[in-house]
Amino acid sequence: MIETLDTPFLVPFDGSFEVRQSPTTPPANAPGKKKCNKELKKLVERMKELQRVLYAHDKYALLLIFQAMDAAGKDGTIRAVMSGVNPAGCQVYSFKVPTPKELDHDFLWRSALCLPERGRIGIFNRSYYEEVLVVRVHPEFLAGQKLPDSPALDSIWSERYESIRDHEKHLARSGTVILKFWLHVSKEEQRRRFLDRIEEPEKNWKFSTRDVEERRFWDDYMNAYEQALNATSRPWAPWYAVPADDKPYMRRTVAGIIVRALEKLPLEYPAVNEKVKSEFAAMKKLLAGSRS
Repeated sequence: MIETLDTPFLVPFDGSFEVRQSPTTPPANAPGKKKCNKELKKLVERMKELQRVLYAHDKYALLLIFQAMDAAGKDGTIRAVMSGVNPAGCQVYSFKVPTPKELDHDFLWRSALCLPERGRIGIFNRSYYEEVLVVRVHPEFLAGQKLPDSPALDSIWSERYESIRDHEKHLARSGTVILKFWLHVSKEEQRRRFLDRIEEPEKNWKFSTRDVEERRFWDDYMNAYEQALNATSRPWAPWYAVPADDKPYMRRTVAGIIVRALEKLPLEYPAVNEKVKSEFAAMKKLLAGSRS
């Protein structure tokens, strides 16, 4: 397991995280938009280099989980931060409403099928955490999950937290580095972004009336996030509550956390033994003497 990165946005492991104390805007001394974009460009280049070694080393996988309220900027952040990564070594999955087939399995099953192989980066745009966020806010969804017994709402969430912790610890033991990002947007900033989606024709496709309806449950969602992050932020699978009202700062922050995590891994290109090197020398000699 990797050493946890100590940043102001790391969700502590002792259950003391409070949403109301978690900022949605950058700190006063944060760099401006121009500098954030410049730093992001450098971080993207560094990530590009590290991904090559991760792929060749082939002993670790990197799983990035993004959760957020609507309009927090998950898609744009994933696109910007991963813009330099070789698509052959990266995969992105977005988890929507479970299908009938998925509902015939436990809540971790569908995401387990999408886990990254060693050497690759996997990105979950939403994840199994929806089962302790959206479903907790709307427990009526449990009725369609074909659970063997009628779920007890006073225990099902703690049971799911336990399953998630066990699942993530197993993955970490097996070489998967897990970084989880909650992009923390304010209710007011969400309102402004929804208005942009309505007023700008090229953004109309992003807007859904359900998004506005869900704002009625804002406090319930904040409580669900607080409970979930406290229950599942652990050294082997930390949560980072990243301010999301300022997109350039958010993207630069996320990229920095990912790069530092990769830099802490003992990555290296596979060594070539002496026997193979001698074979290389023979092949080089053969190729050098060949003109076709």
